[in-house]
Amino acid sequence: MSKLIKLEEAAMFVLALLMFEQQCTISWWWFWGCLLLPDLSMLGYLANARTGAYIYNFFHHKAVAIIIYLIGTYTANEIWVFIGIILFAHSSMDRVFGYGLKLVSGFQDTHLGRIGKAK
Repeated sequence: MSKLIKLEEAAMFVLALLMFEQQCTISWWWFWGCLLLPDLSMLGYLANARTGAYIYNFFHHKAVAIIIYLIGTYTANEIWVFIGIILFAHSSMDRVFGYGLKLVSGFQDTHLGRIGKAK
């Protein structure tokens, strides 16, 4: 099942690339330059595991990405469209590599299973 999920997430990443190409006039280097920015949400773990998980999950939840994208589409605001696409693409890319939404027990515990050396 893991390979099927990874294939589905890779297809969603390609969808995000197509969405960016079709709907953004922003240069491609902005896409690649901003793709890892959602990982700054890991800084929430400096407070504690629970806060870190909530902040990380907010910026890695595809529903949040879709809502931001739809707000941008509805208001014709290309920046919000771009942010939604980046969040969606980043979340899909993370899941291709096996990084899921975090559980409050710790960064290594995700909805896709445990990550890291201590699997």
